[in-house]
Amino acid sequence: MKKFFSFLAIIAIISVSNCSRIAENNDQVIGIWSNVTKISTEKTQNQTFREEWIFNDAYLGRYHAIENGKITVKTDFRWSQDDGIYTISYPGLDRADDHVTLNESEEGSMLEDINGNPFAIRE
Repeated sequence: MKKFFSFLAIIAIISVSNCSRIAENNDQVIGIWSNVTKISTEKTQNQTFREEWIFNDAYLGRYHAIENGKITVKTDFRWSQDDGIYTISYPGLDRADDHVTLNESEEGSMLEDINGNPFAIRE
């Protein structure tokens, strides 16, 4: 009888542990996005500033700021989506949250800020 109850306990544990599944996130923003700015002045020639956001399916991501090929900022971020507006927050970084929308066209996908200005393009 003891073996029977042990067997039932094992079956119950396996059944309960298989029922908890993480919902799959197939959001279109998942992937790598970047924004490149080139600055050329009289004092400095051809400086390149690149920002890169890597969105993953766990509503987290990695942000990089790269100046002339050297990483100057590397941090994690959180993201969420509500009514088509994505909010990107950078805990631990003195930077305001970004609010962007996803715009898809024949030329490709682009994230735009709330005012419609380009924020980043999909790589």
